[in-house]
Amino acid sequence: MAEKYDLVILGAGTGGYVAAIRAAQLGLTTAVVEASELGGTCLHRGCIPSKALLRSAEVYKTVKQSEEFGVKTEGSSLDFSAVMKRKDGIVSKLHQGVQGLMKKGKIDVYKGFGRILGPSIFSPTPGTISVEYEDERENDMLIPANVIIATGSRPRTLPGLKLDETNVISSNGALKLSSLPASITIVGGGVIGVEWASMFVDFGTDVTVIEYADRILPTEDLDVSKEMKKALEKRGVTIYTNAAVKPESVQISDDGVTASFEHDGEENSVTSEKLLVSVGREASIQNIGVENTDIVVENGTIKVNKHYQTKESHIYAIGDCIGGMQLAHVASHEGIAAVNHLAGAEAHGVDPDTTPRCTYSYPEAAAVGMTEEQAKGAGFEVKIGKFPFSSIGKALVHGDSEGFVKFVSDKKTDDLLGVHMIGPHVTDMISEAALAKLLDAASWEVGAVIHPHPSLSEAVGEAALAVEGKQIHG
Repeated sequence: MAEKYDLVILGAGTGGYVAAIRAAQLGLTTAVVEASELGGTCLHRGCIPSKALLRSAEVYKTVKQSEEFGVKTEGSSLDFSAVMKRKDGIVSKLHQGVQGLMKKGKIDVYKGFGRILGPSIFSPTPGTISVEYEDERENDMLIPANVIIATGSRPRTLPGLKLDETNVISSNGALKLSSLPASITIVGGGVIGVEWASMFVDFGTDVTVIEYADRILPTEDLDVSKEMKKALEKRGVTIYTNAAVKPESVQISDDGVTASFEHDGEENSVTSEKLLVSVGREASIQNIGVENTDIVVENGTIKVNKHYQTKESHIYAIGDCIGGMQLAHVASHEGIAAVNHLAGAEAHGVDPDTTPRCTYSYPEAAAVGMTEEQAKGAGFEVKIGKFPFSSIGKALVHGDSEGFVKFVSDKKTDDLLGVHMIGPHVTDMISEAALAKLLDAASWEVGAVIHPHPSLSEAVGEAALAVEGKQIHG
């Protein structure tokens, strides 16, 4: 069967399904092709399930500390199967929601593997999509005027280290655990590794983190990285930095998984029940038919222009498969921008300098713009405003006063270069800073905003004032 569409989208993750909804809003006949489930990695194997587990870990930690609030909870315990059941219930509910949105937008959904064909009897140009099914059904042929590739990414591993998803696992395997491991070693101290470390240690697991760089969260501000390391170690996480795991050394035995690594020039090893590999993600563009087109692939990702067009101008690509900031909200924004462009509507691409990035551990971390190190490296003479949550009444009321808000500004122009936060609910507060960046606000303008009292957001206003030494409560 051959069907014609204005737009066919390969992949129905947060980039793909959002792009489909926007296309439907603009009146385009639209189809999505998804080999797995609507919602993609973020909904089923990433953002949502991991944050559901992090919330359970946070609640468990709070219960164990409840006497600090005058609440006695003797005999409380963790039911890990119930934790996983709650996670699955949240995913299921959101999955149903996405299905409903597809029906509402009259978007056709093909559950199969989509492959891009070259010029054929269906079209003189590349772009016809062959939908292949696991059963014996004949392939469907979709003939679109435009294509968006939104096939996402998958967990990366170290060369020579095989993931069996039982003993040596990725985040995919971690989300399917049937029981809580007594101990776990996490290879990688980036955002994902830190989130898993925070979660497991709050569940009571013995956690070791091995990071190749000289610090955890190596892409974030140095002060945030130091504060996160201190917070994790305070709760019992063992962290090795400047440490390189030797893939060939990984051995599985009755005692668990043993990994050897170099640290400060010395040989070390650690044995734990599970080994979680968290060293980034790689684009999922294998076998989708890119070779049948003139699409350029560089460093394992699809090359696009500022409008997300590939070298085949009617074929766009968005999300993790194009590299860049591999974040769900970035993929969604790119999807909307790509659809707007192909439809002739006003399109605004992603500006990394105004895009917030978040770590949902305990404590949370969030940032927008340049770190202090990056600003200095770019030649700026900077001035810093920093304010601790320990001086914020709402933080003390919540019993969660670790961390700070930090502003990085240009000393010559007062331009806001970056904002960095670590502490309670900062992933909910970073949008104020992102809006300030988008509107090209100066730190004094953020400080002039009246922040409600008592609120955690007062730390933002105080940090903004602190750039000029005008903070009130510090």
